[in-house]
Amino acid sequence: MHERIAADLRRRIASGELLVGSAVPSESQLGEQWEASRGPVRQALATLRAEGLIDGGRGKPPLVRSQAIPQPFETFLSFSRWAEGTGRIPGQRTLEIARRPATAEAAEALGLDEGEPVVQLLRLRLLDGLPTMIERTTFVWSVGRLLFDHDCDSGSVFAYLSGCGVDLSTARHVIDAIVADDTDAALLNVDPGAPLLRERRRTFSSTGELLEYSDDRYRPDIVSFTIENSQQAHPELVRSSNQDGPLRADVSR
Repeated sequence: MHERIAADLRRRIASGELLVGSAVPSESQLGEQWEASRGPVRQALATLRAEGLIDGGRGKPPLVRSQAIPQPFETFLSFSRWAEGTGRIPGQRTLEIARRPATAEAAEALGLDEGEPVVQLLRLRLLDGLPTMIERTTFVWSVGRLLFDHDCDSGSVFAYLSGCGVDLSTARHVIDAIVADDTDAALLNVDPGAPLLRERRRTFSSTGELLEYSDDRYRPDIVSFTIENSQQAHPELVRSSNQDGPLRADVSR
């Protein structure tokens, strides 16, 4: 029972139903709502305190804390869909879209020859008007060329490409932490050298064809990443390290 109570409170906090600084329903209110004894209610509240979602305890009423908004891996292909699902307003500002020869990094990520034509898209993603993430995406030419007929400030590129029949089926994500360079800092309104969460993604068609490579950089005070596992189905999580970089987590969806 306490897990169900905690899950419902998490949902209400993530959706904005319970705002930062607002009071969480009292133990008696939760007990009445769930027809539960005080034990499961207290255990649910203790769980949320341990997760950093609420403050309070020892005679003080629990309040919703300011926190980063969790983003589950299943929504990584669409920032807009995730934001709308949490009750936030997504936004975007396209800074650049251009056809270019593939750099060595992009060619390796997409399985192309260096110099092959690709489309590069640079966007600043907003959450309730606040700069949240820098999106640097490189598309293979057959996919990226479709974006020249699209207003990339109008909404989800993922939804538009899917509507054009592009088979964006699965993705492999590499998550790590980096420091903001001068460009990152200016766009995200943080100090140079501030920590950022980086998600590098390669997206495949259902037949295994590489379609895009993205380097997305998030403000960690606004967004965090979550992985949810179950006995029946769970993402493949592989932790690995190499001599040239920090410990990282690779997640396939």
